[in-house]
Amino acid sequence: MPDDVENTRKFIKARLLTDRASFNGFESERQRIRDILERTAEHGESNSALLLGPRGIGKTTLITSVLAELMPKESFYRNTLIVYLNGLIHIDDRLALKAATAQMNLENAVDGKVFGSFAENLAFLLECLKAGDRKQSKSVIFLLEEFDLFCSHHNQTLLYNLFDVAQSAQAPICVVGVTARLDVIELLEKRVKSRFSHRQVFLLPPEDDFEGRVELFADLLKLPTEGEKREYTTNHPPIPSEALSNAELTLLRNLFDPARFQFSAKWVTQWNRHIDTLVKNAQVQTVLRNMYEYDVLEGPFRLQLFELVNDLDEERSTVTVESIQQLGESYESDDKVRLLVGLSVLEMCLMIAMKHHSEIYDRDPFNFEMILTRFGKWANSSSSMQGIERPVVLKAFEHLKQLELIAPVTATGLSKVQKEYQLHRMLLTYGQIHQAVQRMQFLPTEVSQWEQSSLV
Repeated sequence: MPDDVENTRKFIKARLLTDRASFNGFESERQRIRDILERTAEHGESNSALLLGPRGIGKTTLITSVLAELMPKESFYRNTLIVYLNGLIHIDDRLALKAATAQMNLENAVDGKVFGSFAENLAFLLECLKAGDRKQSKSVIFLLEEFDLFCSHHNQTLLYNLFDVAQSAQAPICVVGVTARLDVIELLEKRVKSRFSHRQVFLLPPEDDFEGRVELFADLLKLPTEGEKREYTTNHPPIPSEALSNAELTLLRNLFDPARFQFSAKWVTQWNRHIDTLVKNAQVQTVLRNMYEYDVLEGPFRLQLFELVNDLDEERSTVTVESIQQLGESYESDDKVRLLVGLSVLEMCLMIAMKHHSEIYDRDPFNFEMILTRFGKWANSSSSMQGIERPVVLKAFEHLKQLELIAPVTATGLSKVQKEYQLHRMLLTYGQIHQAVQRMQFLPTEVSQWEQSSLV
């Protein structure tokens, strides 16, 4: 039993982090990318395409899953070289070309040669790969991660030459750009844009697919039977080591293999039944619904499940409704609200005074004197907050400023103003203050009543 729990935790964590071969959803978009890469490898076609979508939607995972499917085929990896460039790492064209030369194993051919231009250097690299006629020459697939950053390179020389080679079919080459900027086409220079095929593949989150999210929750947490393990191995054959000679393709190494994990059949049945029961639970569905409405992307959701599974041990051998509810609370928790809950009662009273001032005067700036007057009016009618001296209130006000809950309004001529009269603005929403008042323990009842009504 302890071994089963340990193996279950390791298995689900490995699936959440390293299962890049299987990809959920976006079948038509995935097929388009697969067709482009396959035609380049097997028929020597030249292509260019952009894969666009918000961060965390799975653009890199989609390409990795396509490569994991194609690279076990001998016809693909023997005829193709993959060059992976990242805009965050290869920050100029010189570095990018150096990395491309290394990944194409052509450092010896280039060593000692002097090239007149970038285009000559790239043309030489591609010429080295030719083995006679066009049908026999190796195809090159360029994967450009963070494509929008390559657009900021001087004269966009790299992009111009890559797209020029792809368009003129000098050598079989495929350029696939991956970026989160949907307007990236506008960043291309006119001469570059004219050579780009304008083939764009968009990955956009579905409008409302909560049922799909619940299904994904169950699929990611369930354990496979022996038959499902064999089916997975059949559908995802291992990539030969000679196909992984490029050190940059780290995502294709150590791919998830469920056959490495062993469970007793009784434990698998018991665990999967428990997950099915959890999925039907109304409280679990409420938590999943709240998380889905907050963020529809799969990437962040997988990380939340990782946290959930990380707590499994001999004492907590299963995922419970309570642990999922705790996960939902931590997911939705607001750091600013937590900060407010830790304030003193006087500091909270000042925040409430600022809230009422902002509500009445439509978020106009305020200074210490205004807040002191508003607080003083309420404190005189209060039984617990009377007799607080002005320096103490000023110290509490300055502490709120240090915590960056309020900020001075920067404007010319205000620097010479006394600190009591310097204008500030609030950096919180009214809802955050209300939540903090509700959660704050040992807060006098009259303070929480004052928060709900600005009338003194």
